[in-house]
Amino acid sequence: MFSVYGVMGRLFNGPLDQMRQVGGINTLTRSRAVARIGEDPTSSDNGDDLRRATLVQAAPRKPVTAYSQVQEGDSQRRPLSRVVDVMSRKVLTVGLSASLLDAWQFLTDHGIGQAPVVDDQGMLVGMLLRADLLRAGHLPAPDAHPLAWRAWLAQPVADAMWTPVPSVQSDTDLRHVARVLLDTGLPGLPVVEANGSVAGFVSRSDLLRAIVNDPPLDLWS
Repeated sequence: MFSVYGVMGRLFNGPLDQMRQVGGINTLTRSRAVARIGEDPTSSDNGDDLRRATLVQAAPRKPVTAYSQVQEGDSQRRPLSRVVDVMSRKVLTVGLSASLLDAWQFLTDHGIGQAPVVDDQGMLVGMLLRADLLRAGHLPAPDAHPLAWRAWLAQPVADAMWTPVPSVQSDTDLRHVARVLLDTGLPGLPVVEANGSVAGFVSRSDLLRAIVNDPPLDLWS
């Protein structure tokens, strides 16, 4: 089962085939384009919002360590077919009103490339991708005035996040998750509870890790 969340709350809840009919999901849309450098400098003091964001995701494992743990395997081997079997239950979220500067620093400090965005009630409203912030069209020119950089970094996350954004429930078939990732180009999907709160995250890396582990994914059940 999939859901789609935006700043106005849940927009859709249903199976994959029906979600494909929701406008904008396959291509995804921003809430608003990130303002070009030099446009309307604003002030922002959103550090507290970001510091209140939930952080329980550990830093990524080093490749050698990860490989050795894969080789060790799992003492309780069983087929894996649902999101709950592979998802990360420790997830980082960013506050909706946090500034781009604080959000960027937050993602960088913890070595992740994306994070669900939540409102003051902890409900999913979007997704922030660090790669999007690095696109040439969004960054100031190398010789831009420092005030232009300050104005860009002061913008709220709400101006840069993808919304609405698809999410998934923990009992969803992994094949359907893989299809959504291929259709949207997202690196992963938030896993949500029935009330829209973020319970975890399932990424491409989680799926790949499950494929190389023994037992493999149960792709044919």
